[in-house]
Amino acid sequence: MKKTIFILFIITLQVLFANNSTKTILFLGDSLTEGLGVSKSEAYPSLVQELAKTNLNKNIKAINGGVSGSTTSDALSKLKWYLKRKPDIVFIALGANDGLRGLNLTQSQQNLEEIISHAKKANAKVLLAGMLIPPNYGPAYSKEFANMYLKLKEKYKLKFMPFLLKDVAGVQGLNQADGIHPNAKGHEIMAKEVFKFLKEEL
Repeated sequence: MKKTIFILFIITLQVLFANNSTKTILFLGDSLTEGLGVSKSEAYPSLVQELAKTNLNKNIKAINGGVSGSTTSDALSKLKWYLKRKPDIVFIALGANDGLRGLNLTQSQQNLEEIISHAKKANAKVLLAGMLIPPNYGPAYSKEFANMYLKLKEKYKLKFMPFLLKDVAGVQGLNQADGIHPNAKGHEIMAKEVFKFLKEEL
C-alpha cells in the first residue's frame, strides 16, 4: 500500500513538473512576426504563448525575433545573439522580403540552411513556415521561391507549415490598409494556426 502511494506521488510530481517546465520558442521572422502596426502583445508570438497556457496549461516563453524589413541575410547575422537565449524551438518564418525584392534565391536558401544548421547545433528543434509571393518577377521566380521551402523541408526533415498567412492573406478585414500586414484580428488567426502547428512540440 505504501509502495503504491509512493509511486502515485512520484507520478504526480512528474506531471506537475512537465506542466510547469518552461520551453522557450524563438520566432525568427520579419515584420509579419514582429507585428508591424499592432502592439507586441497582439502579435502572433505573444498570442501563441497565451494559447499554450490557456489550452495546454503549458508555460512557454516566446521570443519575438521579428524585425521589419528583415531578409534571410539579416536574420542570419542576428541569429547568434538570439541563440544565447537558448531556445528549445526555433520557428523560422523568413524569406518574404527576399522574394518581394527579387533577391537571388540560391543565396536565400543558403542563408536559411545556415540558420537551420546553427539552430540545430544549439540543440533547438527547428520548425519551418513557408511563404508565397505575387508573380512580380515572373512565374519561374515565384515557383523557385515556393520550391525553396520544400527543398529545405526535405533536406533537413523539418516539420513544415506551408503558408504562414493561411486564411489571412488577401482578406480585407484581417489586414491593415497596406493589404500586406495583418491587423490584430489577422494575428489572432495566425496565432491559432501556428499554435495548432507546433503544439505537439510543447
